[in-house]
Amino acid sequence: MKLTYDPRYNIAYLRLHTKVSEVETIKISDEINIDIAPDGTIYGIELLNANEQIRNEDKGKLLVVNEATGDETEILLAVS
Repeated sequence: MKLTYDPRYNIAYLRLHTKVSEVETIKISDEINIDIAPDGTIYGIELLNANEQIRNEDKGKLLVVNEATGDETEILLAVS
């Protein structure tokens, strides 16, 4: 899994699998698109207006939590 963020366009992409075939992009809302293969595999989730969706507004960071261990990691997001 890989999370990328492009501050120039304020878009984040959560890649769950490497694309091995053509995918269809399904618009879920004005801010979320999902890439899905014909077999139903979800390849990735695109977040438009990303910093408003994933940023912890108080700190400007993405908080990643391991629910099994309780470990937390903060990742600084660029502000455009």
